[in-house]
Amino acid sequence: LITDPACHHQHIVMDAVHLQQITCVTLYLLFLVMMQPSLIFVMLLATLLTEGLAGTATTTITPKGPSKEESKKSAKLPPCAACRMLTDTFKKGLERTSRSKFEGGDAAWEEKKMGSYKTSEVRLVEIQENLCSEVDRAQKQCQGLAEDHERLLEEWWHEGQAESLHDWLCIGKLAVCCQAHYYGPDCVPCTGGAEKPCAGHGKCKGDGTRKGNGECQCDDGYNSTLCDSCATGYYESYRDATKLLCSKCYRACNGPCSGAGPKTCAACKDGWRMDTEFGCVDVDECHAMADACTGNQFCINSDGSFSCLRCDKSCDGCDGDGPDMCDNCANSFTYDQDKGMCID
Repeated sequence: LITDPACHHQHIVMDAVHLQQITCVTLYLLFLVMMQPSLIFVMLLATLLTEGLAGTATTTITPKGPSKEESKKSAKLPPCAACRMLTDTFKKGLERTSRSKFEGGDAAWEEKKMGSYKTSEVRLVEIQENLCSEVDRAQKQCQGLAEDHERLLEEWWHEGQAESLHDWLCIGKLAVCCQAHYYGPDCVPCTGGAEKPCAGHGKCKGDGTRKGNGECQCDDGYNSTLCDSCATGYYESYRDATKLLCSKCYRACNGPCSGAGPKTCAACKDGWRMDTEFGCVDVDECHAMADACTGNQFCINSDGSFSCLRCDKSCDGCDGDGPDMCDNCANSFTYDQDKGMCID
């Protein structure tokens, strides 16, 4: 407060007002004493008034936290992801500044005096001026990297750009990434080899970064260390020396199966039963269970399950939907013989 003149002035004004209020209270208490009221009453009144004034003289300022947008811009990415973010925004700058012809100005001067605009200083400056402008998350980190590695970006630019910026900068110079299908501090091949990691049916943990352990996270339907076999609930629909295709078992199968269709299930799920001729077939609970539905409801069968729906309001028990499906008519409803339904 002391360092801010405005706040200091406000503080003085508040103190002056507070002092004036206390003075008024003091005079009032003296007046009460002169009138000889109860001493206990005076002390109690003084305590209440003093606490009330102390409360009015306190101003609480709650600092606001960063906005959602600011938090997003201030987010931090892992080293490899951050470097890729920088090279991606540089690549967008290349696309934005690509030209097939020149219309005068600095670009034409560069074309004549310094060679192609494609590798000119003017184009590099145009790209650098807009680096990270389109980045949404971790924009501040991107801008910091662009400043820290400005010299390296210029070096890559002037060396002829023979190698992709990501490979040259993130893998070669900064050593925060690896080539695709390599992982870890030493960039070793992923499980199953770099040509076809995880048999083509999974992802290598740490793929392309200096982190991870190279283990496979198999796609749905595949398992084992190399993702080269079918998971439970799937069967081999195709396999040769280089390729494996796993397909999902029939929906009624509970566990493994030997092929497609209900006849290949090793066991059936609840709501299905094993038939010697047809394999897993649906159980019609509405007929198999007398009390499948309770109360004023009727049963609807479905594959592997069933559901209960409320009877029509005119019914007291029913076998289906509508006033013509009532077992009995509800109170205030009567059965119309001609219409074959309960009516009001």
